[in-house]
Amino acid sequence: MSKSILFLLTILSLSSALFGQKTKTIAVGFYNLENYYDTINDPKVNDDEFTPDGANAYTGKVFIKKVENLADVVSKMGMDKTTDGLTLLGVAEIENDDVLKVLCNHPKLKSRNWKTVHFQGPDERGVDCGLLYNPALFKVLTAQSLTVPVDSGDRPTRDVLYVAGKIGNEVVHVFVNHWPSRRGGESATREKRKTAARVSKHIIDSLMQIDPMTKIINMGDLNDDPINESITVVLGTKWKIDEVQKGGLYNPWTSFYKKGIGTTAYQDSWGIFDQIIISYGFLKRISGGLQYQEAEIFNRNFMIEKFGQYKGYPKRSYSNGVWNDGYSDHYPTIVYFKIKVD
Repeated sequence: MSKSILFLLTILSLSSALFGQKTKTIAVGFYNLENYYDTINDPKVNDDEFTPDGANAYTGKVFIKKVENLADVVSKMGMDKTTDGLTLLGVAEIENDDVLKVLCNHPKLKSRNWKTVHFQGPDERGVDCGLLYNPALFKVLTAQSLTVPVDSGDRPTRDVLYVAGKIGNEVVHVFVNHWPSRRGGESATREKRKTAARVSKHIIDSLMQIDPMTKIINMGDLNDDPINESITVVLGTKWKIDEVQKGGLYNPWTSFYKKGIGTTAYQDSWGIFDQIIISYGFLKRISGGLQYQEAEIFNRNFMIEKFGQYKGYPKRSYSNGVWNDGYSDHYPTIVYFKIKVD
């Protein structure tokens, strides 16, 4: 073989290694949209206060501004690190699929052609979980609404949304949660959140028995912090990557919490209720496929309240029953992954 041919083959080989595969960033987010209702009075649910004649004077004008504000946040999420924005966005406190479609069709988001997954659940206030996704990057395989059992006499709570789909050639299992609130006190309601945690954990355990490398994203407004038993004991999360074993779950938000950084505040104390928990198969030390890179609390300056009682908190939609021209009383969270593409 001549030296010139050998040199050419060497160049081609190096070019293939350098340019044949690139990495793409995938962003997955969660956002509690804070009472994202339509303005129509639904007699089947307790939505009266979010109607034009209700306590919050929730008019069509207010609704349009609410959509505008949410679209402003969602359209920016993930854009610092990706070209496509979010691939998946789990959401909570939405009244129905119609309000999700209105958000997706907002001019700031319409070009992404996002699709929605939603089931009407049993919550008395009519709020549910949902999933928005980019159909160019995520293909839905199956979806189901999972009921959270409650004690006799207790009010029903939000269902857990389960969606399985493909990112590239990989199947990813997604759970979107909104666990029972702390109304009545944290200790008095603790077992309710443990019960809600067991709903997704039951399916996660079944999937892990088949393949401990299964890729699972368990996200939501958990109404508990990363250190609470519903997460550390029931879900069995670890906050150090080296401690996560096959079939286990990693919670990147514990380190944020320990630094006093949060997604929502109450009585000047910050908590991280809005979490995205991932399984062992995503961790960097595992070669190939989607790999976890980093986590982010999306708390840009324009989303922070500048005045009044809630100064320094997330700029909420309403303050003491008056429209506050805000976004949500929660900051959203994002987890970033890398995937090799041809």
